[in-house]
Order: sequence, then C-alpha cells, then structure tokens
Amino acid sequence: MLRKILSAAAIGAGVIVASTFGASAAIVCQGHTCWHTHEAYDFPHEAGVVVHEDNWHWGPRERYSFREHEGRGYWRGGRWVVW
Repeated sequence: MLRKILSAAAIGAGVIVASTFGASAAIVCQGHTCWHTHEAYDFPHEAGVVVHEDNWHWGPRERYSFREHEGRGYWRGGRWVVW
C-alpha cells in the first residue's frame, strides 16, 4: 500500500514539474501596444520592447491596447516587424 502511495505521489510530482517547464507565456509591449507570446524570445535592442509576466496588468491611469499577432516579431509604428 505504501509503495502505491509513493508511486502515485512521484508520478503526480513529475506531471506538475513537466507542466511548469512547458509554459513560458508573457506579455510584450512596445509603446502602448501589447501582445501575448508563448515563446521566450530575445528581442533585438532596437525593438524597444518590454517583456512582462503573463499575469501583468497596467495601472489604473495607464492605457494600453492588445494587438495579437502570430509568429516572431514586434509592433513598430502600427506594422508587424518580423525578425
């Protein structure tokens, strides 16, 4: 019985560890335009982006807008720049 309990605990711990390593979501902002990303990119310095945790929220007096886009890139002057 103890062996079954320990085995189940080990399997459960393994699932939790595996699920935390798979998640790398973030919110990226350039100016007041933000989007979600699921990859950890090293954005070029000239992109001028700020990467926030996925649970980030702007303050009560700040105004941002979300503009989603697939793929690797960033918003610059209203257009998506691929790099």
